[in-house]
Amino acid sequence: FGLEWFDVVAGEHPDRVAVKIVESDFSETTATYGELAARSDRVANWLVSLGMRRGDTMIVMLHNTIELWEILLALTKMGGVAIPTSTLLSDTDLAWRVGTAGARFTVAPTDLIDKFGHVPADTVKIGIGADLPASWVPYDARYTASEQFTPDAPTRADDTCLLYFTSGTTSRPKLVEHTHMSYPVGHLSTMYWLGVRPGDVHLNISSPGWGKHAWSNFYSPFLAQATVFIFNYDRFHADTLMQIMDTHEVSSFCAPPTVWRMLIQADLTRLKHPPRELVGAGEALNPEVINKVRDAWRNTIRDGYGQTEMTCCIGNGPGQPIRLGAMGRPTPGYSVALLDAVTDAPVEGPGEGEICLDLAATNIALMKGYFGDQAMTDEACRHGYYHTGDIGSRDADGYITYVGRADDVFKASDYKISPFELESALMLHEAVAECAVVASPDELRGNVPKAFVVLAGDHEPGPDVARSIFAHAGENLNGYQLVRILEFVTELPKTVSAKIRRVELRMAEHDRVASGTTDRQFFYRDFGRRP
Repeated sequence: FGLEWFDVVAGEHPDRVAVKIVESDFSETTATYGELAARSDRVANWLVSLGMRRGDTMIVMLHNTIELWEILLALTKMGGVAIPTSTLLSDTDLAWRVGTAGARFTVAPTDLIDKFGHVPADTVKIGIGADLPASWVPYDARYTASEQFTPDAPTRADDTCLLYFTSGTTSRPKLVEHTHMSYPVGHLSTMYWLGVRPGDVHLNISSPGWGKHAWSNFYSPFLAQATVFIFNYDRFHADTLMQIMDTHEVSSFCAPPTVWRMLIQADLTRLKHPPRELVGAGEALNPEVINKVRDAWRNTIRDGYGQTEMTCCIGNGPGQPIRLGAMGRPTPGYSVALLDAVTDAPVEGPGEGEICLDLAATNIALMKGYFGDQAMTDEACRHGYYHTGDIGSRDADGYITYVGRADDVFKASDYKISPFELESALMLHEAVAECAVVASPDELRGNVPKAFVVLAGDHEPGPDVARSIFAHAGENLNGYQLVRILEFVTELPKTVSAKIRRVELRMAEHDRVASGTTDRQFFYRDFGRRP
């Protein structure tokens, strides 16, 4: 990807901006395709001079600074293996990841050095910035290397290129292994879904260290010969973001549901020139968010679906008819099946099942496996299918709608409950900014739905707003879906990649019921409704 794609594009369009970074004070850093090609060549040579060889692994723990793109391209060129890592990890979690991945090299800015106290001393630590410890190698030393890089051998398509830790929404993070084909070539499907074109200015709000950052801040824009645009805000402010988007003519915009939900709390009409392409990813978007954006920007957010283990395998492509609430249809290159939860047999036609990939088809964008764990790989790829662990429903036209994680879906009075469906209904209430629905153990029904709610704006928790939300749920949900318990919280537990950890809420609710605690709870039965 570095030598046979990026450098070729750089030769044809050396002056086209590859990366533009705007800081919170509105200062800018830019690098053209030609500049980034030369810089990454220099870094590749320098890494080799430090003793890095093909297959060696490097923890890349960086903010959204230009060095991130230099290093990722350099590793691709010389055959090193990048392990992009969140800057929000604790020192113990970082040490665990270094050990789990067997990382021989690390790179981090000076403000993160304190997190490396438990990392083995024999790990080569590269530091970016001033006042480095004596044991760290300064990144500035790269200037001693040549800008002309020649690889020592060809890079095989099935060589390891990236190791990514998953977000760990339900368990300890898994380590996903990708090759020089699965992400670089596989992200053609993501580029198709994003709709990004040559010369576009593509803004994707994502933190380094997660697969979505590689999806939309590295591979897809570079495959499209577009500009990666970054806004490093200190604190999210919707009006400032829209001002930046107008000033820098952002033409393609991707954001996670958390950002979309914050945006719709503002006056969206402040954005005078909405991007041509609007997409959302990370978790399914609630219809209320989509409707508010469409009313203000006269454009529809297109949903998409994938995992760290793959690229975008389901999506609403540009120009295609959109079914509100549906993730879309399989993207080119993917054979997506829904498997029955009991029999593991494919569901034919319309129906519901676990979203899986047919391994008998061509799956160049699927991971090589879980690094160092063949048993886990075999379990995920059992019976000829890769199992995502997510449940979806398919209509007669092939559109797939997200139902929920298999672990999150539950039964109440023998009815199957999709937390996402209930959350979507609750989000229509003006007082609800965020919510998460989990099963609450119940002697009569087995489980009942409970909602943890973060209130919007000036709404205060109490019986009045609880009564209003219960009434709203009763008007917008079927009887068996009714939310029976409300608890108002100031925030929801999330992974460092901003995905809601419903597993924590389930465990807390199980403990609450076992202890008999009713503090801070509002019950549907107490508001004069039917039991």
